[in-house]
Amino acid sequence: MKIDPYKHKEKYLNWKEKVKEKIPEISEQNSDLLLKYLQDMENGLNISNTNAKGSRGYPRLNNLKQRMIFLIKEFEKRYNLMNMAQTTEEQLHAFFAGMSNGTIQKQNGGCYKSTADYVKVFKAFWHWYQKINRKKGNKIEDITTDLDTRRTKPEWVYLNEHQIKILFDNAKPEYKVLIMFLFDTGIRSPTELINIKVSDLIQDCKELNIRDEVSKTFGRRIKLMLCSDLLREHIKAKNLQYDDYLFKISPPSVNQYLKRLAKRVFGDKESLAGQKYSDLTMYDFRHCSCCYWLPRYKSESALKFRFGWKKSDKIHYYSEMLGMRDTISDEDLLVDITKTEIEKQLLNSKKENEIMKERLRLLEKQMKTIAELMEQTANKGEMIFRLE
Repeated sequence: MKIDPYKHKEKYLNWKEKVKEKIPEISEQNSDLLLKYLQDMENGLNISNTNAKGSRGYPRLNNLKQRMIFLIKEFEKRYNLMNMAQTTEEQLHAFFAGMSNGTIQKQNGGCYKSTADYVKVFKAFWHWYQKINRKKGNKIEDITTDLDTRRTKPEWVYLNEHQIKILFDNAKPEYKVLIMFLFDTGIRSPTELINIKVSDLIQDCKELNIRDEVSKTFGRRIKLMLCSDLLREHIKAKNLQYDDYLFKISPPSVNQYLKRLAKRVFGDKESLAGQKYSDLTMYDFRHCSCCYWLPRYKSESALKFRFGWKKSDKIHYYSEMLGMRDTISDEDLLVDITKTEIEKQLLNSKKENEIMKERLRLLEKQMKTIAELMEQTANKGEMIFRLE
């Protein structure tokens, strides 16, 4: 069974039970509309033709629920819109523009950094609404076509190889192996991390099998190049058995420790990726790992396999090319024309070598013939000498 560190299923089902009559703090029409939408998403019904088919998982359902309730409350308050099906294109653009430029702020006065995420949620909802009406013979205009879905990449904490070593040296013993495991594997934390068992370690802890049911994308077997010795010591010290989980941790507690540790070691200044060192979390190690392995892997496909990515744009998203260096050498200057010329020279040399070998073979044959003739002549001379 896969461990869910965020308890998405439990949270969603508990909420669903509480609001089965009506979602509080929004109109009855909007409540009915949203509950119908979420029920269809849970069952995989009326999915947009451009999206993957099938029922949505509990993480997705919680995300849809949370963001749609926020949007409904805002539209009811700002536009007195008691039925989201009556939303206009002008209202949509005005609202999301306000979120983007900061005129619409959070309750604490902060700006929204993920406007595109809210846009995508509303687009999914509207396309569902279009589809259920199309089945009834009603044509609903797509008012979401011109909405901006570009995302602003969130900041993160960048640590280079040297900084990882400093952090490792200053960490408590029980955190050392975790830090190096995260950096070596680049594993998704905490979702994949907390589901790894001792049995997933292969070849004396030199390889790791991330199972299909554990991974967000696909299962993969990767080599461990930096933490094998630490893992063997960890398993022995903790007396872990074959089916035990490798890291029995509380993700929030680990993140709090990492924040304190990074602040103590590196201070409260910003890292090269924009986020302060004091905000370090386990997931930042996935970014740092990508930066470390990017210049070391010979092929993009192999790097994507290690990190469980299907698309190449994830490489830049996670690394931002931090830590990259210019690795061009004199050999790289051998452009195609030069290489072709060298190949011709090598081919000519090969032919000349074959000719020399043939000449040598003929010469050896001639020498052998001469030796045989000399031996015959010597034998005849010896016979004449005896007759005399």
